[in-house]
Amino acid sequence: QVQLVESGGGLVQPGGSLRLSCAASGSIFSINAMGWYRQAPGKERELVVFITSGGSTNYADPVKGRFTISRDNAKNTVYLQMNSLKPEDTAVYYCHANLRLSWAGPPIAYWGLGTQVTVSS
Repeated sequence: QVQLVESGGGLVQPGGSLRLSCAASGSIFSINAMGWYRQAPGKERELVVFITSGGSTNYADPVKGRFTISRDNAKNTVYLQMNSLKPEDTAVYYCHANLRLSWAGPPIAYWGLGTQVTVSS
């Protein structure tokens, strides 16, 4: 059983910062990529950023220059440092991982339960 556990969400004022963490646990053989999606009320879930096992990253345009993703492969953990937060960043942030359970197994997508980020004065 694989679990992705997020932490670090909360309420912050505009211009403030938050750091999200996501730890993957269970019988994991390898992780191809991990990342973050977000879903605001009434909107579809959208990609925020992902990072591959090799360290390549892909940021959505609205967060470029403000958010930074990093990864600790030894801990199967990914971090999202969010700076200069705006009210439009308010959403539930979901951790996502694309991983393999065995050498020959196919890549499988897993999701965390989400953590609320609210940016408001």
